[in-house]
Amino acid sequence: MKKIGLLPLIIIAIILGIVAGNIFSAGLVRAFITFNGIFSQFLGFMVPLIIVGLVTPAIADIGDGAGKMLLATVVLAYVDTVFAGLLGYGTGSLFFPDMIASTKGFAAGKAVELTPYFEVKIPAMIDVMSALVLAFMMGLGIIYTHAETLHNLFDEFQDIISKVIAKVIIPLLPLYIFGIFTNMTYTGQAYRILIVFAQIILVIIVLHIFILIYEFVIAGGLTHKNPFRLLVRMLPAYFTALGTSSSAATIPVTLAQTEKNGVRKEIAGFTIPLCATIHMPGSMMKITCCALTVCLMNGMPHDFPLFMNFMLLLAVCMVAGPGVPGGAIMAALGPLASVLGFNSDMQALMIALYIAMDSFGTACNVTGDGAIALVIDKMFRKKSK
Repeated sequence: MKKIGLLPLIIIAIILGIVAGNIFSAGLVRAFITFNGIFSQFLGFMVPLIIVGLVTPAIADIGDGAGKMLLATVVLAYVDTVFAGLLGYGTGSLFFPDMIASTKGFAAGKAVELTPYFEVKIPAMIDVMSALVLAFMMGLGIIYTHAETLHNLFDEFQDIISKVIAKVIIPLLPLYIFGIFTNMTYTGQAYRILIVFAQIILVIIVLHIFILIYEFVIAGGLTHKNPFRLLVRMLPAYFTALGTSSSAATIPVTLAQTEKNGVRKEIAGFTIPLCATIHMPGSMMKITCCALTVCLMNGMPHDFPLFMNFMLLLAVCMVAGPGVPGGAIMAALGPLASVLGFNSDMQALMIALYIAMDSFGTACNVTGDGAIALVIDKMFRKKSK
């Protein structure tokens, strides 16, 4: 798997699932549905633990060394992340219904819906919303009480959860997605989903470019610099992230290009690593667009207050994303389930779609970090005079 990579495996699983759905017998398809049922139960059990294990130490780590510059950076990153989600929701609300309606002719399926041979129930220890509240409470509590022992405990718990994600969930994910697309193809749903998301992906790529343009137009306006020159200087960071799909691996390049844009070394050294953790506009927009599409295709509620609640919560949860396989989408499983009501199959579809576009979101995130650094440098340059 390490040699092939997760993205190629996901693509292979989707293709093979479509082929298998056309040639497998009902009995064989049911075998994969049975596996998917067990895996989805395990995934449901893990989601609250993922939230507690990843979000708690992430919030606690952000609080270290708190000060005015930290507060300013966190607020800017959070506002920009949520605004990117609003951009995705607004664009999707305008264009996606017609795109989805145009694919209804591909939705014809078989009358019989297959069921698993047997089911295994693995109830979660706590529900998703309780896990979110617990993670926020413990993370903030660690900051304000300087509870080092508790901090170390959650760091070790984070290591365990990360290992489960890396060694169990991620390796089995291609097989799970293969089963989903096998079943969807057998029942005639897969073609419509692929056609819809092929269109949605094009919209998302255009929106990534638009996000970078408005970020640097604002940063350039505040610093009285040419925004397009600033953006061009950040392109090495963009292409590094596009190739590695890793915010952490791109930090040295992002730092170097940010300093070339005139940001002081100490400001760049503070904001770039921090923003790699908390500034996720590309990921937010992508998850919002995909979630809205799933809601529209399944006739689920998708009104603005509901999605605003989802985005405000997601912007906090995604601080757990960097450094974890699957990143932001793993952190998003909680809000997807608790706020939007996504079941395990919908979550798996979201994971597949997110990973298929992962590098574009990461590239948008890290390049935008340079714009945040420019604004912070301007704010605190004034105050130092």
